[in-house]
Amino acid sequence: MTKLYGAGEAQVAALRGVSVELAQGEFTAIMGPSGSGKSTLMHCLAGLDAVTAGDVFVGDLQVNGMSDKELTRMRRSQIGFIFQQFNLLPTLTAEENILLPLSIAGRKPSKDWFDRVIDTVGLAGRLAHRPTELSGGQQQRVACARALVSQPEVIFADEPTGNLDSTSGTEVLKFLQYSVRTLGQTIVMVTHDPNAASYSDRVVFLADGQIVDELREPTADTVLDMMRKIDVQARVA
Repeated sequence: MTKLYGAGEAQVAALRGVSVELAQGEFTAIMGPSGSGKSTLMHCLAGLDAVTAGDVFVGDLQVNGMSDKELTRMRRSQIGFIFQQFNLLPTLTAEENILLPLSIAGRKPSKDWFDRVIDTVGLAGRLAHRPTELSGGQQQRVACARALVSQPEVIFADEPTGNLDSTSGTEVLKFLQYSVRTLGQTIVMVTHDPNAASYSDRVVFLADGQIVDELREPTADTVLDMMRKIDVQARVA
């Protein structure tokens, strides 16, 4: 996968021939220095940005080459999103925010699945509350439930704990980890935080638009060591 921005002398290569397979039922973190291409990679994988060259598949669906209508349909049914900004509508209750994507698509979740998701995120007593009546951690858990309730093939999370204090951030990361291990969800998370990455099953490291290394069963310390190693190699280069 290659992604270029601009043209001529102003052209920038955000991704330089990246090849990666992200396993179903696995929690993958994508890390790298600022400008390494990690957010661009996630946006291309999710169909939010078009690749310049290469192919992108979500399951059996080839993302590149899809029409806008096909991309919209895929994002509504196959993909869930969790962003740093919670993106909740302030006039809707927590329950209405959770069900909004399904409502737009004209779908309803099974009651059993909805109840299981709500129980998993621990929001049973807060469904009637609006976002301003919820803590930051609770708002992000609403966003997590919204991503899960449509039972997508994969959830993309872009710095999901970036606006949270450490306690709320830990709550959300434990929930994401639990949703993979217990509900069988697939999650791809972009983060700059070694502690957040330690909740994943695998960390993929980018530098200058290329994958340079990866870790399995990461800890905060092993992730930090790898980031330092990549930083040293970048300075030498």
